[in-house]
Amino acid sequence: MGQQYLIDSNAVIDYLSGKLPEKGMSFMNQVINNIPNISVITKIEVLGYRTTHEAYKLLTGFVDDSIVIGLTDDIVERTIGIRKKMKIKTPDALIAATAIVNQLTLISRNTKDFDKIEGLDVINAHKV
Repeated sequence: MGQQYLIDSNAVIDYLSGKLPEKGMSFMNQVINNIPNISVITKIEVLGYRTTHEAYKLLTGFVDDSIVIGLTDDIVERTIGIRKKMKIKTPDALIAATAIVNQLTLISRNTKDFDKIEGLDVINAHKV
């Protein structure tokens, strides 16, 4: 798989809970097999979610197996630019900026918040 991806929080949850259609699960299995990329924001959101001990272990294992991309000056500057151009929540702007700066396609169910961001490629695993 030549294309590289950044997985949004909702896509992580949908994948791990098996809520994706068969094609989406197959697509995500390929992405995950190539070592998944997530933003530090996704790590915070996923691990900060109140859940059972068993589910938390699953989430922690996923995060531990992922490349967690932290905040850099380039990501912060791109986030500021995105927020100046459009009304979007800061965590979503940070995730979008992380994908753009690292030349990654974002996987998210929340496409309506991301579709209008210039330079951002988004794919919804529910619709592959």
